[in-house]
Amino acid sequence: MHVSVRELKSHLSRVLASAQEGEEITVTSHKRVIARIVGVSESPAADLPDTWSEAQRARVAGLIQQGRLLWGGGKPQGGPAHTVIEGKTMAEMVLEDRG
Repeated sequence: MHVSVRELKSHLSRVLASAQEGEEITVTSHKRVIARIVGVSESPAADLPDTWSEAQRARVAGLIQQGRLLWGGGKPQGGPAHTVIEGKTMAEMVLEDRG
């Protein structure tokens, strides 16, 4: 569902009820997407993988409840690729410096 900021302000309860029922809400401002609203399950641990240990599930569920972690149920995408520096290796420079 797409809603404008104005519509969101006017019908906040209705929009939040839709999100709680599982619908993803896309908020727009001047026809540009600025936010997404998704509902939160009552038990954050319910969506976590069964292959995790109870300690892992409890820790992640606690972070979700604190609002410090968002879990979409998917696999993490990973961070940015590392920087590759061109030229000699450190070992080559040390050996060259030693003469």
